Amino acid sequence: MNVASPRERHPHIGRVLTLSALAAALLTGCGIRSTEVPTDFGPAPSRVRCSLSEPNVSTQASRGLPVQVFLLCGSQLVAVERTVRVPDGTADSERRVLVAQGLLDALEASPSADEKEAGYTTDVRGAMSVSSPRRDDPDDTLRLSTPPHDLTSYALAQIVCTFSDSTAAEGDGSVILGGPTEEPPRRYECTDEVRTRPGSNDPPSTEVTG
Repeated sequence: MNVASPRERHPHIGRVLTLSALAAALLTGCGIRSTEVPTDFGPAPSRVRCSLSEPNVSTQASRGLPVQVFLLCGSQLVAVERTVRVPDGTADSERRVLVAQGLLDALEASPSADEKEAGYTTDVRGAMSVSSPRRDDPDDTLRLSTPPHDLTSYALAQIVCTFSDSTAAEGDGSVILGGPTEEPPRRYECTDEVRTRPGSNDPPSTEVTG
């Protein structure tokens, strides 16, 4: 007595197996491995790039003195181009304060649309002002209308690194800042750690005297 095979008893099984084999062959030919479980491709790519197109230097120069300020991006300080207006013939002592005020205004301003899209932000707030050193201060002191120790670690890092990298300071990677009170000013440093981890701690500082 002949016993019919399962494929003979159920001819549709043969068609299903044939179609399955064909589908597997097509997937293999396309370089896609067949799978019975969903594949996790991970999170979508981040839109934070922290990179901008090169600015037009000649156009910026026509608007004022080209400078750089440090904004926050990707939990780090990143320099961006800005301009500051300083009248011709301004005395050096006044020039330092005007440049510092222009830099502070630029830090307080909202980043441009392109900068926001690239992930840039600022933690400097409050329409602060900068004034000249007092009688007992070192000559290169800059007095802020808000005490430096009242600023967030991010905001203080932005101000310290922006000022220390400009003509508002002596160019040695530090800047002397004071507040509106009689409290002695302090010399703040913009270190590599401050640039890469601005929110971890306040910029290192030491008290100075005139």
